[in-house]
Amino acid sequence: MTDWTLNPEYAVGPTGEAFASLDSVFALQGEFITRDPLSEVIRVQVGGRRYYLKRYHGSGKHLRRFIGRPRVLSEWRNLMLFRSWGIPAATVVAFGLERRGGLFHRGALITEELQDTADLAELAAAGDPRLKDPRWVDRVSRQLARATRLMHSHGFAHNDLKWRNVLVEQGPGADIHLIDCPGGTFWWGPFLQRRIIKDLACLDKVAKYQLSRTQRLRFYLYYTGQARLQPEDRRRLRRIVEYFEGRE
Repeated sequence: MTDWTLNPEYAVGPTGEAFASLDSVFALQGEFITRDPLSEVIRVQVGGRRYYLKRYHGSGKHLRRFIGRPRVLSEWRNLMLFRSWGIPAATVVAFGLERRGGLFHRGALITEELQDTADLAELAAAGDPRLKDPRWVDRVSRQLARATRLMHSHGFAHNDLKWRNVLVEQGPGADIHLIDCPGGTFWWGPFLQRRIIKDLACLDKVAKYQLSRTQRLRFYLYYTGQARLQPEDRRRLRRIVEYFEGRE
């Protein structure tokens, strides 16, 4: 059984033909971007625009092969959730999957390329001078803090909130967009609190090498919506800073 959904805005013209079905999507050739044991990402150009095509060949290891939502559906759902919460995210063009014998066989997700953007990890690796511009850093920090706060306020944790998954536009507004969130889901109580620590620690993992201590603290205050740290914030900050100790 195959389920395939194509955004109506892309159902006509070259995209309507190229992305018509799961079979046609798996037949497409493009520029290789990345690969992991479960999926691959290529970039294709259709009708003068570029699209990222993520093709899944498996749903996971062990029990994940038999239970739980396939990652391609989780990623689609999460991108749509971000948009419904007012968090800028990539536009979903198409998604779907094929099951055989009731089990996941393959799936795909297509998003339109966000033009004139670069991810924060890419900027850090290149030594981009904007990371030394306090005003630019502040604009990005405010937006990222707001997006992170919105997710967490809904009981949702990203689970891979790294600099590489935050795109920044090249224009003066330095608008951000979140990408690549197949592992994000809803949590509650102490489980949510631990995932919140992980999300914030993932962001700080690179920030501690690229930003000043004051900038990192300011991001946290933007995230909490407070002007000053409270006693509980100091305890949380210690957990954030220590989260990856011994694992880097």
